[in-house]
Amino acid sequence: MSKYATPTATPTASLPTPPTGSGTPAPAPRYWLRAGWVMTASGWSANQFSALLGSYRSELGLTTAGTTALFGIYVLGLIPGLLLGGPLADQRGRRPVVFLALGTSALATALLMTGPTASAFLWPGRFLTGIGAGALLTAGSAWIKELSSPPHGTAPNPGAAARRSGLFLSAGFATGGLAASLIAQWAPHPMVTAYIPHLILSAVAALCAARTPESSPVHAAHASAAPEPGARREQRASAAEFRRLVAPVAPWVFIAPAVAFATLPGLVDADLKGWQTVYAGVITAVTPGAGIVVAPFARSLAARHRIATGAGGLAAVALGLLIAALAAAQAQPVIALIASMVLGAGYGLCVAYGLTEIAALAPAHRLARLTSHFWTLAYLGFLAPYVITLCTGVFSPPTILVGAAVLAVVTLMAVAYRGTRQAHTH
Repeated sequence: MSKYATPTATPTASLPTPPTGSGTPAPAPRYWLRAGWVMTASGWSANQFSALLGSYRSELGLTTAGTTALFGIYVLGLIPGLLLGGPLADQRGRRPVVFLALGTSALATALLMTGPTASAFLWPGRFLTGIGAGALLTAGSAWIKELSSPPHGTAPNPGAAARRSGLFLSAGFATGGLAASLIAQWAPHPMVTAYIPHLILSAVAALCAARTPESSPVHAAHASAAPEPGARREQRASAAEFRRLVAPVAPWVFIAPAVAFATLPGLVDADLKGWQTVYAGVITAVTPGAGIVVAPFARSLAARHRIATGAGGLAAVALGLLIAALAAAQAQPVIALIASMVLGAGYGLCVAYGLTEIAALAPAHRLARLTSHFWTLAYLGFLAPYVITLCTGVFSPPTILVGAAVLAVVTLMAVAYRGTRQAHTH
């Protein structure tokens, strides 16, 4: 097994442990729990829009091409948010980037709320949603990981600390889409009221984060200084391991939920007249919810072998795609729901694997930067529904889903081979 380069942190604050009346030290403050709400807000903002697509088509007259383009402009904002947010968080600290991104996300939601009266604002709203979500993912992931580790927290290892941000993100994915779909189904003015919960959540996240210390061990001057030769070699080795073992898995993180959210409902909901929105909301809740449920399993797999969590995640994604192909062939909503659960489990295992690897590979001053690379590759998976749509002119949806399952198995075999080979060379 390869030797991990475990990140270290220079203490910026000591854990307060004043004696209690019984003479035992008081429990350490759970700073990571306070910061975790920013990741939940990020996941919520990313998923709330999808539940309103039916309303935008029926009430605003947006075409399918128009709503697809709104998804695309979200990705256009997400990529610079990810790629710029990571290095900026390494240079300037986690807190300022998180607050800037949280404010950007709230502004984006406010712009989306103006859609019914001025649909042109949907475009900058979706673009800013991507920027805010991307920066929150990178800076927030690094912040929670560092706040979970000494001297701020008591997580047993870097992997356990890193996985916490994935759980908060999954909680936002699960609840954001479901809440928006329920509001869209029954509340008045759904294209306005469905966004109110995110504004409230953003305010709560900001209040909690305001009482949370900075965790970055590196100041801007140190981050911009030329690294020592030994540090450069370590960075090259970490980058090489990232390319071999993490990069191939990363796109499958969001291929799984993207297929569940955007592809499956349209293939199986023909008989759910009047309930399509609620069904789509249930799918958006069940998929990341399954990712949360498998978190203990991810920990046990990581303890057995370095790549076991990633391999298990890819296997679950492949199985979920095969079940999805069966659901599409028979137009069965129940089977599609089962497929979404299995795909969600694959998502949870893959994201846990990626964040655990990054925590082990990245030196402290490059943690947010490497995290941004992971999330950028992961979000490429959201292009999967568009690829499936393009291919439907040549192949049937079940055939495409089976082909995707084969690709997941090929990825699994490649990562397993590389991981096993590398373990034998050390």
